[in-house]
Amino acid sequence: MARIALGRTGIEVENYCLGTMTWGTQTEEAGAHAQIDRALDAGLDFLDTAEMYPVNPVRAETAGVTETIIGNWIAKNGKRDKWVIATKHSGKRAEMRDGRGIGPDTVREVLEGSLRRLQTDYVDLYQFHWPNRAHYHFRRNWEFDPSQQPPATETLDNFATTLEVLKDLVAEGKIRAFGLSNETAWGTLRWLEAAERTGGPRVATIQNEYSLMCRHYDTDLAEVGYQEDVTLLAFSPLAAGLLTGKYADGAVPESSRMAISETLGGRRTPNAFAAADAYVRVAEEHGLDPVHMALAWVAERPFPTIPIFGATTLAQLDRILAGRHLQLTDDVRAALLMAHRAHPMPY
Repeated sequence: MARIALGRTGIEVENYCLGTMTWGTQTEEAGAHAQIDRALDAGLDFLDTAEMYPVNPVRAETAGVTETIIGNWIAKNGKRDKWVIATKHSGKRAEMRDGRGIGPDTVREVLEGSLRRLQTDYVDLYQFHWPNRAHYHFRRNWEFDPSQQPPATETLDNFATTLEVLKDLVAEGKIRAFGLSNETAWGTLRWLEAAERTGGPRVATIQNEYSLMCRHYDTDLAEVGYQEDVTLLAFSPLAAGLLTGKYADGAVPESSRMAISETLGGRRTPNAFAAADAYVRVAEEHGLDPVHMALAWVAERPFPTIPIFGATTLAQLDRILAGRHLQLTDDVRAALLMAHRAHPMPY
C-alpha cells in the first residue's frame, strides 16, 4: 500500500481508510474490535468515525456509540499511537444539540465529547460533517437551489469565528488537522481563504461521496483538491454495496444495507442497477473481484484520494484487504470509462 499525505499537514497514512459507521448497530463491539486488530495487522493506520455514528439508522439514543466502541479498544490495548483517528462534528442534525449547527459556540463542546468517548487527548483530523447552509449532496443535486442559502457574508463570518476556536484547539493539542465533509468547491475555497486571514488551521481533507457511480467530485472539486493539496476522503466507494454485485438480479441479502435501508439513501434506482451491472461485468471480463476493482479505481485517481471502506463482518474486511495492492491496467481503465459514459449519474 502507498502512503499519502493529508493535505499539507505532514500527516501521512496508508491510502485505505477503515470506516466505522456500522459499529454499534450492524456490528457489535467485539466484532468492531476484531476489525481494528485485523486492519492494524494488515498495515492500515487510518480510521474514520463521527459523533453521530452508528447509522442505519441515526438515532439520538445511539449517537456516540461508535466513538465509545473505539475508545474502549484504545483503553484496552493502549495503542492510540498506532492509529490516525478522524472524527466529525455533525452540524445541524436534529438528533444532536437540538439542531445547533457548526459555530464557535459548539465546536469545543462537540470535540470534547468526542475526546471523552474516544478516551484520547486528541484527534488527528477533526471534520465538519455537513455545511450549515443548503448543499447538493445525498441526492439533493437534482433540485439544488443555492438561493436558499444564507447571505455569503453570514456564512463567511461563521467560518472566521469558527476558525478562531479551531486555532485555539490546535494550540491546545486537541486536534492536529482540520477537514470538511459534504462540501462544495465554493465552500472549500472560502474555508481556505478564511484560514489564511485568521491564521486558523488550513483545510487538509474533504470527505465526500465518490465512487464509479457517484462522480460529482470529478470536475471543480477535483481541481481544487489537486491545486490546493486538499485530500479527498472518498466515502461509499462501493456505492453502498451496489458495486459488489450482491444486489444483482434483485437479490437483497439478509443483514445487507439494503435490507435495513430500502432505498440505500436514495441510491436505489433502475439506472443504478444497470450501471452496477455494467461495472461488475468489467470486473468479470478482466478476472477481477469487483470490490477490488472499485476501490483500486478510487485510490488511483489523478488527485489526492483515499477510499474509506466499511465492513460489517471480518469476512468482508478480509475480502477488501486481499485486494489492496491491485493496480488497474489501461484496458480496465478504458472499459470503466466506457461504462461511465454509458451510465452517467445513475442516482
